[in-house]
Amino acid sequence: MGFYQKIKRKLIGRTLPSDAQIHERLSNPAALAILSSDALSSVAYATEEILYVLILAGSAALSLSLPLGLGIVALLSIITLSYRQTIRAYPSGGGAYTVASQNLGLYPGLVAASALMIDYGLTVTVSIAAGTAAL
Repeated sequence: MGFYQKIKRKLIGRTLPSDAQIHERLSNPAALAILSSDALSSVAYATEEILYVLILAGSAALSLSLPLGLGIVALLSIITLSYRQTIRAYPSGGGAYTVASQNLGLYPGLVAASALMIDYGLTVTVSIAAGTAAL
């Protein structure tokens, strides 16, 4: 067993046999609650933060709130369409790592996986900061 495999086993654990994986799967509501927190929290906090910046920029800048809102809706629509294409192309499951690795190679896949890990950490940080600010 190589060095990488030893680190992986220490951090993640042993690979589950196929018959045990069935019992470890999440139901759709549980998976939605756990895995969609990133997108939902970004939408919830972004609106408030955008308005804070526009208020600080002055009342004339508040006229930019509608175009910014439309831009956010457009971006979320593009992301939704992208997710739908990914689900269609990878019906058995395929996250950013799988899609990037199979289409672009190993290193872009690792970059995608690293970005996702950093993103989850930052989401928790922003959530804590927003919760603290709301108190």
